[in-house]
Amino acid sequence: HMEGPICYIVGAGTFYEEGFAPERGDFVIAADGGYQILLERGVTMDLVVGDFDSIGFRPDHPNVVDLPVEKDDTDMMAAIRLGRERGFRSFCLYGGTGGRVDHTLANLQSLVWLSRRGCQGALIGDGWTARAVTNGMWSFGPEHRGLLSVFCMGDRAEGVWLRGLKYPLEGAALTCDFPLGVSNEFTGVAGSVSVERGTLLVVYYWK
Repeated sequence: HMEGPICYIVGAGTFYEEGFAPERGDFVIAADGGYQILLERGVTMDLVVGDFDSIGFRPDHPNVVDLPVEKDDTDMMAAIRLGRERGFRSFCLYGGTGGRVDHTLANLQSLVWLSRRGCQGALIGDGWTARAVTNGMWSFGPEHRGLLSVFCMGDRAEGVWLRGLKYPLEGAALTCDFPLGVSNEFTGVAGSVSVERGTLLVVYYWK
């Protein structure tokens, strides 16, 4: 669950449409090849961003931001920055997985970038969702089922609490070089993942 209006960003990766339901007040950005994906689905786009190397042509859209082919930001990261500049603080990233592993890693890092700036972000994969939590908490309801893994993003995350899961943690420290938090399980009760100092990446498989 996201707070406030949501900025939906669709990239050129595989489009898993779980939860893709833009409403009035939300904002939809196509990042490069995501334009073709949304065009085929008849989805109205508010903004199109990219260097358009993956589709080979400049989209016919009234709001296009052209990016240079040689740039520091990925197309997805550029779209995130543009959404944040427009005042959005909740982001759902689609088409950001399923292709090259380095692109997926870049999008996971983008979740950390958002989290460390007080924003919420979710990356939607094939039956899984990733989120990042910085100096705070992600709460989940009793309806959650499946597996959940927690990773430290950065050297160290301190004061890590896992509540309502099969394997709880109480004030633990996680480091980036040991996968202590892999393959936990939801138990059918409400719970939370929280960290007092640091950033966690939370990946949960819901099918």
